[in-house]
Amino acid sequence: MSVSARVTARVSRDFGPAASDALGALALAETGNQDVERVHAALVLMADGSVDRLWQAVELSALDWRDVLVNGGLANGDWPEVLEREFPEPKGR
Repeated sequence: MSVSARVTARVSRDFGPAASDALGALALAETGNQDVERVHAALVLMADGSVDRLWQAVELSALDWRDVLVNGGLANGDWPEVLEREFPEPKGR
């Protein structure tokens, strides 16, 4: 499952040299029937720059992806606005 450009940009910023590990973790996340970018964004927000926390969040997604949305702040009806604010489109797009 591919990671969007804006989530990838945030991963690069938040995880620095461990960005490739973080992107690998996102590829294994369970997204249920939800928007993949939404779940990936929630995972990144939950991790707050820690690959260890990201792996814990990915494990949580396997149990219940809804908990990921809640813990990542993207469970409510305003999730598209939160996504836009937290994950702006990369410059040059």
